[in-house]
Amino acid sequence: MQYMLMCCIEESLWEALPETERAEVMEDYNILIQDMVTSGTYRGGARLQSTVSATTLRQRNGELTMVDGPFVESREQLGGFHVVECRDLDEALALARRIPPLRVGGAVEVRPVDPAYRL
Repeated sequence: MQYMLMCCIEESLWEALPETERAEVMEDYNILIQDMVTSGTYRGGARLQSTVSATTLRQRNGELTMVDGPFVESREQLGGFHVVECRDLDEALALARRIPPLRVGGAVEVRPVDPAYRL
């Protein structure tokens, strides 16, 4: 079964970390990704650019609006994602526990991919 690991962190918290600590987190991230590729669980993913590059779309009362910025109602922002192939939720959670930004205040949401809509 495939799971999406959505990696979230407050951008201001991330930016406040010393550059050396951010570099260490990203190096550990690279090691984790290589481990997942080697084990065959990794299906894809990406680090996202800052939320200042976001455009948010909403439709209300039949009218579409577009706003520059991350105007989703959340304290944490989605910083990246991974799609992994795992036997079960326990295996997906074991991978999610290894995501390095957790140790600096990040969060990881683990959610099964709906097989009926998987491309």
